[in-house]
Amino acid sequence: METSIIIAGFGGQGVLFAGQLLAYAGMDNGLHVTWIPSYGPEMRGGTAHCTVIISDEPIGAPMVGQPDVAIALNQPSYLKYEKLVKSGGLLVVNSSLIEDRSERDDIDIVYVRANDIAIDAGSSKMLNMATLGALLARRPILTIDD
Repeated sequence: METSIIIAGFGGQGVLFAGQLLAYAGMDNGLHVTWIPSYGPEMRGGTAHCTVIISDEPIGAPMVGQPDVAIALNQPSYLKYEKLVKSGGLLVVNSSLIEDRSERDDIDIVYVRANDIAIDAGSSKMLNMATLGALLARRPILTIDD
């Protein structure tokens, strides 16, 4: 089992933290992981992203062209990654900020009002956790307890 995940949004949405959390949880469960962050000018509000691979076997290469899963936290990320998710994959969309609806019928798509869920939970900074919950509900690569 190998799952490649791209998490993308703008700086300050917890993109890199969400990826780190998945990677550490995978490591803690004896899985092989890679985590590659993209930060630089993105930290000033542009689009930031990270790539995570979680596998029960050694990972051959950490780069991903077509991810199994993409989490889009903002519109630019949705526009970039929606078309790249491989057929049969999963796209998690923060529908609090993204109004577009994908026309793809070859992938599983979950629209999550992540900002609203986070605010209801007590902190707007938890929107990344709302989308990770949606990911793990549809693709149980790790358990919520993990």
